Amino acid sequence: MSTPLLKSSSPVRVQPSPPPGAGDSFLNRNGSVLAIVIKIAVLGVVLALAIYAIPLLIHYQMWMWLVVMSLATVSLFVIYTTKHFIPAKYLYPGSVFLCIFLVIPIILTVQYSMTNFGDGARGSKAETIESIVANSIKPSADSPFYNLAVAVESAGMVDSGPYTLFLTATGVTDPPVLFGVDGGEVATWTGEPATVTDGQVTGVPGYVLLTRPQINQQMAQISAIAVKVPGDDQAGIRIQGFQAYEGSASISYDAQQDALIDHATNPATVYPNQKIGDAYCFVDQAKGQCFQAQSWLQNVGAANYQRLLGDSGVRNQFLAAFGWTLIFAFGNVLICFLAGFLLAVTLNDDRIKGKKLWRSFLLLPYAVPALISLLMWSQFFNRDFGLVNRIFGANLDWLGDPTLAKVAIFIVQLWMGFPYMFIVCTGALQSIPSDVKEAARIDGASGIATTFRIILPLLLIAVAPLLVSSFAFNFNNFNAIKLLTDGGPSIPGQFLRGSTDILISMVYKRAFGGSGTELGFASAMSVLLFIITGVLAAAQFRLTKRLETIA
Repeated sequence: MSTPLLKSSSPVRVQPSPPPGAGDSFLNRNGSVLAIVIKIAVLGVVLALAIYAIPLLIHYQMWMWLVVMSLATVSLFVIYTTKHFIPAKYLYPGSVFLCIFLVIPIILTVQYSMTNFGDGARGSKAETIESIVANSIKPSADSPFYNLAVAVESAGMVDSGPYTLFLTATGVTDPPVLFGVDGGEVATWTGEPATVTDGQVTGVPGYVLLTRPQINQQMAQISAIAVKVPGDDQAGIRIQGFQAYEGSASISYDAQQDALIDHATNPATVYPNQKIGDAYCFVDQAKGQCFQAQSWLQNVGAANYQRLLGDSGVRNQFLAAFGWTLIFAFGNVLICFLAGFLLAVTLNDDRIKGKKLWRSFLLLPYAVPALISLLMWSQFFNRDFGLVNRIFGANLDWLGDPTLAKVAIFIVQLWMGFPYMFIVCTGALQSIPSDVKEAARIDGASGIATTFRIILPLLLIAVAPLLVSSFAFNFNNFNAIKLLTDGGPSIPGQFLRGSTDILISMVYKRAFGGSGTELGFASAMSVLLFIITGVLAAAQFRLTKRLETIA
């Protein structure tokens, strides 16, 4: 006997399928339009920047940046104007910034490490010749002098230029207004009439004139401007205070001999282009050194590395700084970790009352910016009126004695670093099961044995990578040295480093500190420092893998 089919009490209504696109909401449609508009705007801005920057890069012969700019622009349009390359749409921004801020600086540093870049060797050979010749321009007895006005095309260019000189001859009634720019020839002003008051140009249509305080502030740049006199290769306009004069150069360049010739002596002195040390320059043969201590930027190959590793004096200073850097980095990590770990274990005990309050107090040093802490501690360690000596009634020269200066550094680093380790260890302790400690207690282990034989190894599994990163950070912790001791006290007979200089602060001193900076040599030191840091970090990460075998 068949079972009758059950009938529904109400008819089933089948909804017709909506036509394509009918289900799109107004918001979705407008969101798509907005995304397209944003994409077009961003690509338009990028294209405009490329069109603006590429001619400038060609003009200044910055070929590497030209290639980077061109490739970045083309790849941006290829990736974001098609429906393909979906993964690249997400990877592209990070990859570009990685290249710009990491890969390219490394390439440039390696490139400069093979040059003599530094004081007296920054520009090209032609710029060096032009500078020496221009600086030899001196006024004669009948040289004309001019009232000087300095102008820029807009107010925003006062600090940077380029500057235009407007000149009016002194001692002349109704003198013509002359003008000139750096590297150009002086000529009569033929634009809209300039305003001249008491023989001084006080206004030029389309230009902003610098005031005397502004000229004085930018005098280093303005006084370096050299304007040529038409028809005389040896004559030029030079600036002297708020005036200018027309003079003749006493030094000329002879391309046939590839030498500078000083016509002020009798007979004329010749400075030939010869090699001094690792680079070429115009040599003062009487002194056996570069004329006016000037050379030009040139490739010296591996000379900087040979000096760093082959010169015993330089090598010994570098190795001494390397040894102190290891002690500094390892010591900071060790004392900060031990302090943070012991405090974290103590405050992890349930018998402690007000744990949240104590933890808040312990985090206060971490809340103060490192810059402020270092500057404050540098004053606390002052020998005459420092807080440390006053509290203990001592007269210790903390920052003047090599040993005490290193002790002071460790004290400050402990104060600044233990809160971070305290946070890390507190978090790691929460992840360790309580039954582990209970089992150790049942087995008769003491509290100290449980802490250092069971809790500490388990905790190191989580925090070991952070200890490695902390070591790498302290290995290049420039601020701690620069702001607290500035690398001092100095060591007699050692010009590269002070008693507390680590490698990075020693590199900084060669690149930017004091006189006679050697940027090429400092770059070679930076490359070696980069390699050392990478090798140490890799070795530490390799060693920390052993912790993963702990059950």
